[in-house]
Amino acid sequence: MRNGSKAATHRSNRLLAALEPDDLLWLEPHMDIVELPRGKVLYEMGEPIRHTYFPHDAVVSLVTVLRNGGSVEVAVFGREAALGFVSALVTRQSFGRYVTQIPGTASRVALELLNKAIVERPKMRHILFRFTEAFLAQTLQSVACNAVHSVEARFCRLILSTRDRTDKDELPLTHEALAEMLGVQRSTVSSVTSALQKSGLISQGRGTIRITDQSRLEETACECYHAICKSFEKLIPGAYRRS
Repeated sequence: MRNGSKAATHRSNRLLAALEPDDLLWLEPHMDIVELPRGKVLYEMGEPIRHTYFPHDAVVSLVTVLRNGGSVEVAVFGREAALGFVSALVTRQSFGRYVTQIPGTASRVALELLNKAIVERPKMRHILFRFTEAFLAQTLQSVACNAVHSVEARFCRLILSTRDRTDKDELPLTHEALAEMLGVQRSTVSSVTSALQKSGLISQGRGTIRITDQSRLEETACECYHAICKSFEKLIPGAYRRS
């Protein structure tokens, strides 16, 4: 890959694109572009974090895994994110399981280099700490959402959030993946998707969900969808912008 096209690929992550040109130029020689296939686990809960990933078009869930084997998504990330960075600020161990839901690519950089940047490059530190604040806001909102909102409302939020990170109305999400992300049984997901399809909000294909009425889907989603969007846009303008 030529240097010019490689640099453009790095900038498809909106957090990297928000950096000052000299900061990105300083970082670029140390970044690799890696594939994130569907189902790839970047980190398990408690694992040491050695790299930070900046997704381009991939969508990754941070999932809390319970002792009984159950799981629920507490945050979802895409091109607005730096995966693993926040965990590394505290314990250098993963808060949960990072698993790829939508395949794509990401820029990967050694954590030690970002630690150096935090000390030596104040403008980069400012952007990364703003992302940290947005991440914490999303996590807190998700905790409340999982506790009080219906599965249907949470499902709609999840579909819309994934669409925002891919700019695609057709999403390669299986019922199994959606059940893991929502922390419910697969049969519950099947019931919700059938109801939404009958109402004309979505359609289903083999392993895919297509948004057919985004406005009504937003009306059905819980308030958390817009709250998380606003948090990111307030802290890092343009990072969460939808096309």
